Amino acid sequence: MLAGCRAAGHGKFTAKLAVVTQTSSNSSAVSRPSSKTLLYAVAADIVLVLLFAISGRSSHTETLTVGGILQTAWPFLVSLAVGWLVCRAWAHPLRVWPQGVCLWLITVAGGMALRILSGNTAELPFVIVATVVLGVFLLGHRFLATLVSRRTRKG
Repeated sequence: MLAGCRAAGHGKFTAKLAVVTQTSSNSSAVSRPSSKTLLYAVAADIVLVLLFAISGRSSHTETLTVGGILQTAWPFLVSLAVGWLVCRAWAHPLRVWPQGVCLWLITVAGGMALRILSGNTAELPFVIVATVVLGVFLLGHRFLATLVSRRTRKG
């Protein structure tokens, strides 16, 4: 939540972010996501990275064998796992910011690096498409899950 802006010399503005937490006498100060939420987030991330690999192979008329899909997906799946650790995504698995954005960027950058290190290419059009598609997938499902969660709590 944006708490306010203040002038920071020479006409520049900086924004301060405030984290607002709400606790009741019956709840602890630190809330953890349910195991269902965590399982959903991990499974959705993996399935969506696999779907990205499947759609890429399909659009280039490559075979859709399990081995072929995993060959395309493995750099992104490994990077996704690293992202979960680096971003501590388990703490807030459905947050778009910062966990989702961090996870998305690590998945793309790491996936491209691993592709190159393993002898594959990472041409600019592929990098752009992968960045957009994985962004829509990894951030989109978090955004939708957050909307659904908020609606179910209200009604």
